[in-house]
Parts: sequence; C-alpha cells; structure tokens
Amino acid sequence: MTATGEETPPKVVLDSISGVALAAAASNVVMQLSRLPIGHGVAESTVDSGRVDEHPLKRARTTLSYIAVAMLGTEAEREAMRREVNRAHRHVRAKEPVAYNAFDRELQLWVAACLYVGIEMIYTMLYGKPSRDQAADLYRHGARFGTTLQVTPDMWPPDRAAFEDYWRAGLARIEMDDVTRGYLRDLAEMRFLPAPVHWTLGRFHRFLTLGFLPQPFRDELGFPWTPRDQARFDCFVHVLAVSNRALPRPAREFPFNLYLRDVRRRIRTGRPIV
Repeated sequence: MTATGEETPPKVVLDSISGVALAAAASNVVMQLSRLPIGHGVAESTVDSGRVDEHPLKRARTTLSYIAVAMLGTEAEREAMRREVNRAHRHVRAKEPVAYNAFDRELQLWVAACLYVGIEMIYTMLYGKPSRDQAADLYRHGARFGTTLQVTPDMWPPDRAAFEDYWRAGLARIEMDDVTRGYLRDLAEMRFLPAPVHWTLGRFHRFLTLGFLPQPFRDELGFPWTPRDQARFDCFVHVLAVSNRALPRPAREFPFNLYLRDVRRRIRTGRPIV
C-alpha cells in the first residue's frame, strides 16, 4: 500500500506494462473489434476525433493513457478516466446493420478481456509463464481494464480458470463481415497512413499484427500465416525479450510512464484526458 492507502501494483503487473506491447497494439484492436457490434460501432463511427484511421496519434495517446491509468493509476485517476471516456462514448453508437452501444457492459467486458489477454501474452513472451501466484496477481489486477469503465467487479470471471471458459466462449462469437474485415485489414497494413508509410512499413506491421494474434482471429481476417512466418516471429520475440531485459525499468515502461504523467498533468490543469 502507498502512503495514501492506494494499492501498490504487484511486480508482475509492473513487468507486464512494457513498451514492447506497442508491437502488439494493432493485434489487440483486431481482437476487440472481432465482435461484430464493436467492429461496426468503431468502423462506422461518426466521431472522427476518436478514429484511428483519422487521428492515429490521438487514438494511440488515448488508448495508452487508458491502459496506464487502469493498471497503474489511483482510484481518483481511474474515476477521472471513466468520466472522460463516458463523455466520448455517448456519441459512439450504431443502429444498422448491427446495433451497438458503447455503454454495453457485456461488450465492454469483451474489450477488457482482450486487453487482459494482451498483457498476459506480453508478460509470458518477455519473462516466461508466470507462477501460480504471479498469474493470480496479474489476473486480479486485470479486472481494472473493465471496472475503469462500467464493468462491475462481479462480471469479471472469478478466477483464471473461469476466465478461460469465458474466453473460449468468446472466441466462438467472433465474426467479421466485409465492413469490419476491410477496416481491420487496412489497420493491419497501415493503409490509413500516408502512402510512403504503408508502402514502407505496412508489410512488416501486418506480420507483427498476425504474429500476436491467436489463430481464430487470423482466420477471420483472411491473411495467411505459415510455419515459416511463425518461426520468424518467434525469433523476433526472442530479440524483444532479450532487449527488454537489458533496459532499466523506466525505459522498459516507456511510453506508459510518460502517458501516466501526462494524464496526471492534464487532471491538475483541468485539460481533457481523452
């Protein structure tokens, strides 16, 4: 506990908040938007300020700030983030052809589950499979991904085994149509960025996106993934893990530590945080 009575994040949580996660960012977006209502709600949103294809830097700041506050912030900071995200979500809705409401708690739970799977995956890639106690600490803390929004504590599966059942059931419900598949394929290939960027980096970004995705999501996207691709990706992850261990903690936590400081500064000065 801190001097103010706030819970200190367990070491396994601090280790999971690594800048390496940026390499997996697009894959996590694909996972979240693979539920058809969420995919349509985002792909067809009229709130341009929050669209990654219209404002990629602002979208990245908002998402990374949310992760930093949810996992490392105080209760007051999480409440401030909740209010700001709620304000933005009021305008994110869809009616046809798929109904979507950004305040739907069940869909928020899916997004939170995807974020949790992402940090668990990153930790395992960097440090190996967590011990039983580490896994329990990481899972318990991961509930904050949902409870920083409208997901109530009782909605978060009670333990990691129950979460695995929830996740398997969720995989059976992923679905993409022409709208969402096109949007997410463009995201994977960075086609929303200027032509020189996606011509130069798009192929590698697609490789990273597919590498961090479980196979059911790759199948929905329709991109091939071969044993040779997997071997190349495993080598890439090994290099990331070795490099990560060589860095001091502030460097490993960048840019999440930077965004957390930015959120705290914005709260102090009364500026929007999303």
